[in-house]
Amino acid sequence: MTLLITIIVLCLLFDFINGFHDAANSIATIVSTKVLSPFQAVIWAAFFNFSAFFIAKYIIKDFGIANTVSKTVIEQYITLPVIFAGIVAAIIWNLATWWSGIPSSSSHTLIGGFAGAAIMHSGFASIRSAVIIKIASFIVLAPLIGMVVSALLTMLIFYICKKANPHRANQWFKKLQLVSSGLFSIGHGLNDSQKVMGIIGAAMIAAHFPGVTSIKGLPLWVPFSCFGVISLGTMSGGWKIVKTMGSRITKVTPLEGVAAETAGAFTLFLTEILKIPVSTTHTITGAIIGVGAVKRLSAVRWGVTKSLLIAWLLTIPVSAVLAAIIFYLFGAIV
Repeated sequence: MTLLITIIVLCLLFDFINGFHDAANSIATIVSTKVLSPFQAVIWAAFFNFSAFFIAKYIIKDFGIANTVSKTVIEQYITLPVIFAGIVAAIIWNLATWWSGIPSSSSHTLIGGFAGAAIMHSGFASIRSAVIIKIASFIVLAPLIGMVVSALLTMLIFYICKKANPHRANQWFKKLQLVSSGLFSIGHGLNDSQKVMGIIGAAMIAAHFPGVTSIKGLPLWVPFSCFGVISLGTMSGGWKIVKTMGSRITKVTPLEGVAAETAGAFTLFLTEILKIPVSTTHTITGAIIGVGAVKRLSAVRWGVTKSLLIAWLLTIPVSAVLAAIIFYLFGAIV
């Protein structure tokens, strides 16, 4: 029971880190366009992060992404030491990339860590390769969908507003950014909170926690805590990554901010329906690239984009190796 409690605490710590690590995804454009101050922006994003709990619980009435995450490792091979090693590895990688100002994927960190520890424990037969491949494929698909949708949306807005007064249009898009960032924050809450839920659920099932035999059987305090803690993390901000997302990839105007955030929200809502955990970081990065590319390809700083892509591709294997090492060391200690 002590190890289970430790894992739950670590999962919520990861959830908090995920919040401030990914805060930039929701607020970067509204901060860079000076629609809100950084403090106002994180409060705004955190409110919608937590609102996602009520949408998942009472409107969608399902936590499908949590269920997908919990099934990346075959149930008979899930043990508390495996989960412990996976979550510790995920925390280390998240903190390392945050410190470096790299907007990496908390989703793939968690999946990589969970899978890596399981492989060290029981070999490759312990993981559901089809599930992991499907999740990993969205390293490419999520930013691609975000990029295409944001580019199309930007061109549509340009066409509709071609005769509008530039100053008046800019003021309108600043107001609309509040809506688009709120939608994206809801998508962020729906997607990322459930990943931690899935890991906590897997731990409770492995520990034979009374009454918990599936994700649907989790006590209400689990999803409530996961959505609440990620909101607190968002409120603490992630200023290094805000700079990368808000200005280093491309300079974003209020119009482009609306297009990028709306495209990102669309992608996250789509993957919620498909029950696939994706990276909100990858999604909004692709969307920002899309709006920048509409102006001209040279408007996107491709050198920065290349560095981000390398970090994304390394996340799962590095997290997996790190978790495998931690599992081995943990086994030697206990």
